[in-house]
Amino acid sequence: MPRGTRKACLRLRAGISGSCSPRPPPPPAPWLRTEGRARSQSALGLGFLWVPLGWACGAGLAGKTGVRARLYRTAMWCGKRRLGLRFGCLCSSVWVRAQARRRRWTACIDPSMGLNEEQKEFQKVAFDFAAREMAPNMAQWDQKELFPVEMMRKAAQLGFGGLYIQTDVGGSGLSRLDTSVIFEALATGCTSTTAYISIHNMCAWIIDRFGTEEQRHKFCPPLCAMEKFASYCLTEPGSGSDAASLLTSAKQQGDHYILNGSKAFISGGGESDIYVVMCRTGGPGPKGISCIVVEKGSPGLSFGKKEKKVGWNSQPTRAVIFEDCAVPVANRIGSEGQGFLIAMKGLNGGRINVASCSLGAAHASVILTRNHLNVRKQFGAPLARSQEAILSKYRASNMDLGSSEFSLKRGQESLNHWLAWGPDQVPV
Repeated sequence: MPRGTRKACLRLRAGISGSCSPRPPPPPAPWLRTEGRARSQSALGLGFLWVPLGWACGAGLAGKTGVRARLYRTAMWCGKRRLGLRFGCLCSSVWVRAQARRRRWTACIDPSMGLNEEQKEFQKVAFDFAAREMAPNMAQWDQKELFPVEMMRKAAQLGFGGLYIQTDVGGSGLSRLDTSVIFEALATGCTSTTAYISIHNMCAWIIDRFGTEEQRHKFCPPLCAMEKFASYCLTEPGSGSDAASLLTSAKQQGDHYILNGSKAFISGGGESDIYVVMCRTGGPGPKGISCIVVEKGSPGLSFGKKEKKVGWNSQPTRAVIFEDCAVPVANRIGSEGQGFLIAMKGLNGGRINVASCSLGAAHASVILTRNHLNVRKQFGAPLARSQEAILSKYRASNMDLGSSEFSLKRGQESLNHWLAWGPDQVPV
């Protein structure tokens, strides 16, 4: 497929198959409302007015006799302030729960809610691709620890290899929100692989955003087409959260940097073709860090053994080792000392991408749970009907259920509303 703008390609592929046709929305639940958030916030705020009152009550017990004396001794044992705070929080909790019985509720089970038409099209393309190409193979990839290269190259044909990369180097030119929507949908098929694709996109964006025109046109087109894969190298055995203390060094000798050190837990390590490496070219601290692109096959570049993990095995994880690794100065991204800023800006978007993958995993988990509740039977009925039976039992005992009945009733209505969706209407 010729490189260029993939945004139009995504738009055209929104009708890639019959399963991508718009799904009918579910019937509205009878109790759904849209004004709950303001009430809950005001109730919480009024409830916390009890905190200073509780503190004052706890502090005013000194010198009293009888019951008050016992309360005073209790206050002294756990601290008057802490007792007052706990009393205030308890009052706040009771207030909020009382308000909850009259509160209007908001619920959403449609993942396309709030999106514009173009974003819905992108989402449908991603959902369809995840269901067709990823979900059926996810278990096999994980069990056999396979890196699904061919599947990812199919994803790149839809523009998923450079979602927020500029179009002049083969990217799709989408926004961060568009990208988040797509990653969330893809993760319903395989979270592990989608997370690697998000890292690949982050590396391509770093080059696109901070590289020279020559670097952009050299590295970005094959990355957007996923002819080559990229990994992000920041973490070291001795520097994780404290990234500014990294020790991997890069000493300039002529027109090359000589790298020495190692990076730990690198997603795609050993399989990727391009490594975006943060290394120290100057003094200690963040201002001494630079960003250099190291290509696979560079002399002095090697990899550790594949890490054993309890999941996410479709993306290999290895140490990346540099032993007098010679890299051209022309591969430095940005100026010397700019590496830490580049690393943090990359992670700002990368964290959103991984959060989107987590939402997709949660979405798929809810759907699998729903299907299990409909199929699994206990006591002669599907588990999906058990909550209704519990509510009937409590009603038969003539108990004053209060908020418990409220919660069970609302939960059952929500569950029935959810179960009204047929399997063909679930967007996964």
